[in-house]
Amino acid sequence: MEQSFSLKDKVIVVTGGTGILGLSFINAIVEAGGTVGILGRNEKVANERADEINKNGGKAIALIADAMNEEQLIAAREKVLAAYGKIDGLVNAAGGNMPDGVLQPDENIFEMKMDGMKTVLDLNLWGTLIPTQVFGKAIAETGKGSIVNISSMNSKRAITKVLGYNMGKAAVDCYTQWFAVELANRYGDKIRMNALAPGFFLTEQNRNLLTTPDGGYTPRGGAVINQTPFKRFGNPDELKGALVWLLSDASQFVTGAMICVDGGFSVFGGV
Repeated sequence: MEQSFSLKDKVIVVTGGTGILGLSFINAIVEAGGTVGILGRNEKVANERADEINKNGGKAIALIADAMNEEQLIAAREKVLAAYGKIDGLVNAAGGNMPDGVLQPDENIFEMKMDGMKTVLDLNLWGTLIPTQVFGKAIAETGKGSIVNISSMNSKRAITKVLGYNMGKAAVDCYTQWFAVELANRYGDKIRMNALAPGFFLTEQNRNLLTTPDGGYTPRGGAVINQTPFKRFGNPDELKGALVWLLSDASQFVTGAMICVDGGFSVFGGV
């Protein structure tokens, strides 16, 4: 059983590998025996994380690229292939939100910042689809592999304020299911695509939105806790097990699935 969960000899690229959740993802892959490509725009962080892994006996390579820039992604793919000769997996962790993709309660719902909404939608959808086109080609040439997209509770429930992000993650869910079927039609069970749907995890991006400087909850943070049966936020390391399962042969009959790691948020009716 242990062997089926192993990522030994697998080469896996993680977009958004310089982020908070990205750190847990790359560490999970290395801990499971895999080789990881740490892809992100922050060259300093990517190099530091790769150096740390290599120093401790793991295998990692820094890949400096924007997930929306096909030319940079192709260069990153070729760097991985030159170093390791193959790519077995991809984690599409690049994404996020921005102020212009948010509608505050006191703003006119008919005067939304449409350009900002579109930018956030594009980042989350095309920032998943474009890397898949680039690295998926190499996975197909390897002959077998797994692609894991990052969904969100925002695709499952109507989460106020962040419409652009909601739409982007809902589109990722649709893409995950559609592409999983198309992969199966063309490659059988050799290439799979699934999605990991985190609940509310504290990151630098949302910390001030959910918590107060003294460690308490903002009104929004309190509302999240009340909707979460576990009554706490998630720890990024709690995503590791589900990610490794989806990347490994232990989930070889799983495709098109969306795995919620959310403390029960998605299933709780509030009563």
